[in-house]
Amino acid sequence: MPRPNVPVELGPGKARIGRGESLWTAFASAVVALLASFATVGSTIPLFNIYRAQDGFNSADISLTVVAYSVGTLGTLLVMGWLSNYAGRRPVSIASLALLVAGTLTLLNVHHIGILIAGRLLMGLGAGLASSSLTSYIVDAAPAKPAWLASVASSQTVMLGLAVGAVVSGALVQLGPWPRGLVYLVDIGFLLLAALMIAVSPETVTRTRGGWGSLRPSVRLPVGVRHLLPVAAAVFLATWATGAFYQAFVPALVQDQLRTSSPLVLGLVFAAYMGSSALGAPIGGRFTEAGAQRIGMAGFLVGWIGLITAIATGALPLFIAATVLAGAGQGIAISAATGALLHGGTSADRAPILAVVYLISYSGATAPSLISAQLSGAFSLPQLALGYGGLALLAALFTALSAHNPRTPAINDQRVAAESPRQ
Repeated sequence: MPRPNVPVELGPGKARIGRGESLWTAFASAVVALLASFATVGSTIPLFNIYRAQDGFNSADISLTVVAYSVGTLGTLLVMGWLSNYAGRRPVSIASLALLVAGTLTLLNVHHIGILIAGRLLMGLGAGLASSSLTSYIVDAAPAKPAWLASVASSQTVMLGLAVGAVVSGALVQLGPWPRGLVYLVDIGFLLLAALMIAVSPETVTRTRGGWGSLRPSVRLPVGVRHLLPVAAAVFLATWATGAFYQAFVPALVQDQLRTSSPLVLGLVFAAYMGSSALGAPIGGRFTEAGAQRIGMAGFLVGWIGLITAIATGALPLFIAATVLAGAGQGIAISAATGALLHGGTSADRAPILAVVYLISYSGATAPSLISAQLSGAFSLPQLALGYGGLALLAALFTALSAHNPRTPAINDQRVAAESPRQ
């Protein structure tokens, strides 16, 4: 059932008149909050091998925690993807940070797989709410120039946050005094700081009636960008499936196949994938959206070929190099696909468009993880890696054959149009 077309903006254009400095504050606060949110999510990764060694968890158990996290995120995006259009960016963003704090507190005492699953589920709920509200807040408050900033900040802060969280966590786990808990206390501190920054930042949408009605599950894209969805979906599904692979199986691969149990090395390996995604994103701004998606997915596929070779030979340097290449390719492709979808939407469409982006992305993380968890008893980790590599091959071929540039928007929203050729 279609939702009412309610005007929700102050809007960003009006707010900019005489309030440029305030909107810069909102932009910086939203970026910091999104970074803190996904740094918290990424900080769990280096602890997985400790849980495996000390609590008897196996790769199937860890894979189920990835599923729990993704299901929480998917559910939140389906039900609350529009909520910040009605309730405002700030209160919904603060609620997302509160859910992440609750998940982090749960993980302070993990000795049973159910506790780990519950903590990751709460983190998924918070991350889903943050994915819609904070990314929309970033796009609302971003300066008009440089034109690519809003797209890069909204699409790649997530990857950068995951990378920062993994590296800091790996260092604290390996070198700190309380390996199983110190990093979570650090996470809570940064989440509370981010909530304070959001609380003192200006709002970018006008609160309106209809918030309860917006909780009905719905997925919608503007008509003008629907032809871009199949290729964008292939990009999001394949790349986020790989991100889930790094969370669920790379801890065991690093220890068993690449012969190192260092939490810091594990954090660096995970960060090499997520961090290079953020660094690779601006490269796509030199190309059209279709060209950037093709180039990005080609690099992503070559990276996967290197990963499979490294796993077969036990070569850690090759594994890291291939990880960097796959991550950079992912960053180029994801940002181009996200920018193309934002190209055709009005300001009020940003939250639902970004909700669709993350809905598809987390579906890509959830389904392969669930299947892999069931198959992990019958197939080895190198064999499972081949399956993920096959998914990367299919997505790269489909992108090469079917990628299109967005049509010139018929709407009078020049700022969104300016945001499209990006990374």
